[in-house]
Amino acid sequence: MRFDLVDLQLFVAVADARSITAGAVRVHLALASASERIKGLEEALGVALLKRGRRGVELTAAGESLLDHARIVLHNVEAMRGDLSAYASGIKASVHLLANTSGLSEHLPKALAAFLREHPDFSVDVEERESADIATAIATGAADLGFAAEHALPENIERFLFSEDRLTLVTPRHGPFAGRRGIDFADVTDRDFVGLTNATALQVHISKHAARLGVRLRFRARLRDFDAICQLVAANVGIAVVPEAAARRCARSMPIAMVRIRDGWANRRLAICARSFKTLPRPAKQLVEHLRKAAH
Repeated sequence: MRFDLVDLQLFVAVADARSITAGAVRVHLALASASERIKGLEEALGVALLKRGRRGVELTAAGESLLDHARIVLHNVEAMRGDLSAYASGIKASVHLLANTSGLSEHLPKALAAFLREHPDFSVDVEERESADIATAIATGAADLGFAAEHALPENIERFLFSEDRLTLVTPRHGPFAGRRGIDFADVTDRDFVGLTNATALQVHISKHAARLGVRLRFRARLRDFDAICQLVAANVGIAVVPEAAARRCARSMPIAMVRIRDGWANRRLAICARSFKTLPRPAKQLVEHLRKAAH
């Protein structure tokens, strides 16, 4: 069985585009060369990988299996290339971590700061994603390590609980909801909101649950920072849904009140996750062990 990285890159490109022609263009191969390589893969493996039709191609069951493995192999090669280039630039190791909005802004910074102080030759690249997207990236091998809401993770992904992340309603201290201990989200969806930008994972999460109630939230302002959001709430611009940790911090210096959201989706368990912690690259394993110790 002989095939190379170009074969795998081509197969992934063809699978994503559902077209040999488009896949060949993506990896800068002539169509004839790409077709020959796909045929060679099928002959080497002894199984059909694609169902060819007039509108393109579809993956066979074997093709789906190869696609999963190919993504993992290519990801590991890129990780190896990144680590080795990091050595050349003077940094000895790097870790790529996917995190949702709450994790990125409220739960990870302190733990990451301590880790980077202890490992001056390491670097950590944190990329914001929605929890469901993180789960997909981990499951398909597109990423090694994630920080996501546990409810979004399938059973075959390993994880450990890092912290609780309760979302809370923030209202002006003398606003109409300020005296309440709890509230259903459906009771506030007709109000003016201050929120995160559309691109943030948490805003996507909140908007999805509003859509399930058949409503589209009305935003007076959108920002990328929880402190700025709470400042506008304090100025009576609107109400907001933010992580409880951010709300408590802001409430110490701003005239805002917190109201518990009774809906189940507002109570989230945040977890560190991977396909397999044992098979992680060594730098990622070291970060995982540090985060285990820092977990609440």
